[in-house]
Amino acid sequence: MQHGKLFLFLLLLTVSTHPLSAQNAAALKLNLEDLFEMAEAKNRALKISDYNRQLADAAVTDAKKKALPSLEASVSASYLGDGWIADRDFSNGLKAPMPHFGNNFAIEASQVIYAGGAVDATIKNAELGEQVAALQKDNDRQGIRFLLAGYYLEMAKLENQKQVLQNSISQTQKLLEQINAKYKQGLALRSNITRYELQLKSLELNLVKLENSSTILNSELATALNLPKGTTIQVDELQTIAPNYQADPNYWQDLAVANAPVLKQLDLRAEQSKNQETLARADKKPQVVAFAANKLDGPVVIEVPPLDKNFNYWYLGVGLTYNIASLYKADSRVNLAQLSMQKVLEQNELVKDNLFQEIHAAYIRYQETFQVYDTHLKSQELANENYTVIRNRYLDELVLITEMLDAQNAKIDAELQAANAQINILFSFYNLKKLTGTL
Repeated sequence: MQHGKLFLFLLLLTVSTHPLSAQNAAALKLNLEDLFEMAEAKNRALKISDYNRQLADAAVTDAKKKALPSLEASVSASYLGDGWIADRDFSNGLKAPMPHFGNNFAIEASQVIYAGGAVDATIKNAELGEQVAALQKDNDRQGIRFLLAGYYLEMAKLENQKQVLQNSISQTQKLLEQINAKYKQGLALRSNITRYELQLKSLELNLVKLENSSTILNSELATALNLPKGTTIQVDELQTIAPNYQADPNYWQDLAVANAPVLKQLDLRAEQSKNQETLARADKKPQVVAFAANKLDGPVVIEVPPLDKNFNYWYLGVGLTYNIASLYKADSRVNLAQLSMQKVLEQNELVKDNLFQEIHAAYIRYQETFQVYDTHLKSQELANENYTVIRNRYLDELVLITEMLDAQNAKIDAELQAANAQINILFSFYNLKKLTGTL
């Protein structure tokens, strides 16, 4: 009986501690590099991009196989009915007996020797498509990483704001204790206590809103990483960036020219368009094909009466075909390909101009974030000094409680602005890296 109770106790202990272990396992403290590595393996959008790249690889293999010789084999068996023979005016008709079993076997091989460059252009287009797909995955990777960085930095902002509010709540509670003590001594009004109780409730409500926003962002980040529902992601320490880091605006444009997947895709799309013109011109050229075949037919029906025998023959040779209609059809396709290429080249220049303008604007905003941060740091310092002075004067009954509330609100706002300004530096920095393809 005692052994049974001991077993039951151990079983209950195991069951009761299991959810705690699962809960601990669902909490992850990650930095941005961890998120990027996890997204590489788990993000659904990147998986789709990888499938597109694999499809492009398969298209290259398929295009190359089209350049190989074609080989066809056929075999058939048939029932032949009796024939009928008559004069040219259909008089004097007679029944012509036929061997009733017919058979055919054929094997034929052919190889395109020359097609005006169409075969090579088709293979080249497939290879360019493979490179475009690989670059598109790189571009998608940059977008996903920037999305994750945005979620992550926003969560860091919320954590900073929660710390500021928690500190403010703690200070407000201590101040309430002091005001209550003065109220009991008859040195403070009940309305002063009420105002600070309202202030405390307001701070607590804002803290609840921040918690809810953090929960929503955490869920979105977990979904982007394809993590199980309920996974909690905790923000690790963020890097700091010096104000003079890559302060040369030309650095970022040069970096984009060397690395941005969007710019690399432009050259490939122009080359694809050029190949389309090659394909269009190939229609105006003859096609040369080498062929060989071996056939076995029976019976021999070209004789009258038919011969109930098998007839085997083979042949090989070279054929030349030319589509005469291309003389008046191909020119329009060539003109269409040329216009398409001019359009692609113009679009490429437009994309380049827009990207460089985005980089220029992002660089200016990036430099601005340092100035904003310095301003908010100074504002925070002044707000803290002002709050300390007003608080002491209030406790000495030299100022009204409204001034105390204003000073506290200014202090909270300055602390939040300073915390957010530091994170905005990182956001602007990651935006530049995303635009240049180096995130």
